[in-house]
Amino acid sequence: MNFLIIDEMHSSLIPLLNSIGIKGDYKPNIKKEDVAQKLAGYDGVVVRSKVFVNKELLKYADNLKYICRAGAGIDNLDVDYIESRAIKIVNAPEGNRNALAEHTVGLLFSLLNNIVKSDKEVKAMLWDREGNRGYEILGKTIGLIGYGFMGEAFASKIVHFGCRVIVYDKYKNGLSCEGLEQVELSERFEEAGGLSVHVPLTEETRFMIDDEFLSKFKKPIWFINTSRGEVASLEAIIHHLSSKRMLGAALDVIENEKLNTFTENQKITFDKLSSFDNVILTPHVAGWSYESYQRINEVLVDKLKTEISA
Repeated sequence: MNFLIIDEMHSSLIPLLNSIGIKGDYKPNIKKEDVAQKLAGYDGVVVRSKVFVNKELLKYADNLKYICRAGAGIDNLDVDYIESRAIKIVNAPEGNRNALAEHTVGLLFSLLNNIVKSDKEVKAMLWDREGNRGYEILGKTIGLIGYGFMGEAFASKIVHFGCRVIVYDKYKNGLSCEGLEQVELSERFEEAGGLSVHVPLTEETRFMIDDEFLSKFKKPIWFINTSRGEVASLEAIIHHLSSKRMLGAALDVIENEKLNTFTENQKITFDKLSSFDNVILTPHVAGWSYESYQRINEVLVDKLKTEISA
């Protein structure tokens, strides 16, 4: 079989594909507008986020059997159309879940201990111990929304720090285990002192974290989003930071990550968000470690091997 690879991938991918009888045609520099026609004749395609895979993109893909998403999320795939063509989707959340979990832990501790803020101040010759007094995670209640690969990986790490972890997942039951409790929405709003979001981007989750949602928490919270930017409204986050109902926010994702395409309103919002000392922003790198870069390939190829031999 022949696979077209249209995004940059770790160099291990080609030999791994070869090991299961697949020839990889590595074209990471291909332009978006050229992908559709290029797909003609290929058995599979490996993508990251260069293109949105839909009916228009696949109009010449007469032989396509597999779409491999090198990562966890599949929000850049028109799943209904792809499945109507009997094309198999293979993604790799197992490949970067540990990287994302470790990054999220780092964001949480950075928020609790003012690490980014105090670093900037000391470098600016300001030595403010009292203004950077931190909080311990021991005894805190951290709420999670979503308990898939990413949420589970994050929870498995923070439970060992002596905090209570409460999880809400609309589509899963029986999640409670040592150090972790599954709760209803109402209990999470009552108890949580921190909130970490781990849901895919769907029509149901788009901007689910809005002003109304955040207003339901009974106590001020620390907020972390390492899922998708469109899940949480930046305006709502700014409002709750301003009112002190949010103690701090750490965002690895934002609504528009192409910073040079900001509208005037998006630029104003981003500038407001950036002005807070208790906001940490990272460039969608939570699952993007040196190790996960290679591990994603291994997961994809292992899954492909299983699919092909089935």
